Amino acid sequence: MWKYTDQVMDHFMHPRNVGEVENPDGVGEVGNAACGDALKLTFKLGPDGRIADVKFLTFGCASAIASSSVLTEIVKGMTLEEAEKVTNKDIVDRLGDLPEAKKHCSVMGMEALQAAIAQYRGEESPFARDKEHEGKLICRCFGVTDVKILKVARENDLHKAEEVTNYCKAGGACGACLGDIQRILDDMWKMRAAQK
Repeated sequence: MWKYTDQVMDHFMHPRNVGEVENPDGVGEVGNAACGDALKLTFKLGPDGRIADVKFLTFGCASAIASSSVLTEIVKGMTLEEAEKVTNKDIVDRLGDLPEAKKHCSVMGMEALQAAIAQYRGEESPFARDKEHEGKLICRCFGVTDVKILKVARENDLHKAEEVTNYCKAGGACGACLGDIQRILDDMWKMRAAQK
């Protein structure tokens, strides 16, 4: 059984801002219900250009619901420029932490927000199917590429394959790709050390 903080339990048992904003300015959808998690985030801007309303719908576990709920509280009242700087670490910090194996839920929230902002601006979502699957497919079970693995590892200072699994599920089913994930990480961190 997972050990959750009081904040996680509160946002899971009493989620805030559930639903869809009527006539939203921005819509972001990430994840895949077939893989276990999916999130739709909608927002509406006020006359001052700040996020006046934001709601979510999620198919997922307690961590996914809590992460989505707290994210809506974080960004309400922000400008889009402020909101796009919100990271999955901000979500985890506001929740008082998440179990390592559930960190991917906070990443999903951050990605849904970035996708909604991109949609509002008329830009392609950084998580569109073709972008998400850019690069070499590493984890066949969850459809995760080397590009996604490198991005998550850089943003969260991940050095072990098991840590990557916690953030994007890669390697979390059959485990056949864990060796490849570790090699990708080792190569990336060696290159970064050599550049210093």
